[in-house]
Amino acid sequence: MTGYAHAAYAASLAELGTPRHLPESGGWILVRPVPCPSHPDDVKDAMGCYPVFSCEDWSRLGQDLDALGPDLVSLTIVTDPFGAYTESQLRLVFPDLVRPFKEHFVVDVRQPLDHVSQHHRRNLAKARRHVRIERCPDPAALAAVWCALYEGLVARHGVNGFAAFSRAALTRQLEVPGVVVFRAESGGVTTGMTVWYTAGSCAYYHLGAYSEVGYAAGASFAIFDHALRHFAETGLQWLDLGGAPGLEADGRDGLSRFKRGWATGTRPAYLCGRIFDRREYAVLAAAGAARDASYFPAYRSGELRASERLQQYDEP
Repeated sequence: MTGYAHAAYAASLAELGTPRHLPESGGWILVRPVPCPSHPDDVKDAMGCYPVFSCEDWSRLGQDLDALGPDLVSLTIVTDPFGAYTESQLRLVFPDLVRPFKEHFVVDVRQPLDHVSQHHRRNLAKARRHVRIERCPDPAALAAVWCALYEGLVARHGVNGFAAFSRAALTRQLEVPGVVVFRAESGGVTTGMTVWYTAGSCAYYHLGAYSEVGYAAGASFAIFDHALRHFAETGLQWLDLGGAPGLEADGRDGLSRFKRGWATGTRPAYLCGRIFDRREYAVLAAAGAARDASYFPAYRSGELRASERLQQYDEP
């Protein structure tokens, strides 16, 4: 296993929760305490790894979840759009919640690049005059540069919640098997970087960040063009560019427009939830924290709605 399904990626998210392996399916979840004034040390729930839960054998995920608990109140995951499952299979494993969450922009790299938007082609022509792109042979060696770029992204867009990775998490993510990193350079200075994970026949766009010089030069257009061509040459079939930012995405933000300009289509990611301890779940939901009945788990609605409401991204 590589990328999002690998133990090293789960370990990079240890600040969000304690990684727990699911031995039958080969996936990982993060166990975390639930804020509860009456017994704060005893109540725990779990979430899938951010941004998507991936595993080796989806057909055996139900066996893993049947064996979980009784220490967990609930589990929430967002599924890998390229996972080997059907919606009906998900409903058997997650009887409490299965609903489409986000449409991920995807690229069939077996197709010619004729589908790329005219807007992106114009910006690409400009970027090629100012930046040079390379695949980094040793991503970990550029950890300090990458962390500085990402901290600039966090400040520029007001990123918070799960995506506000610490330097320790960002550094560990560069060491996950299957990682591929591209760097934009102008005048000997790094002006942008993107991090991808390969798994099976797919590559997943994980994160990207650019300096002010990189934004001005359109480095993101040159990096993505290089990435599409690179992954096509390596024999992969699909790229997952991810969805729109935030929880209430409508696809009109700049980042969505940027991804749509490269995509050949979309695939859905599902939000799935399962309650293990219904009595405790009801107690927590009734304790006053449940501000949004549509959110799962309901008792975290106030906490996570605030932390995951990201500003709308401009085009990278």
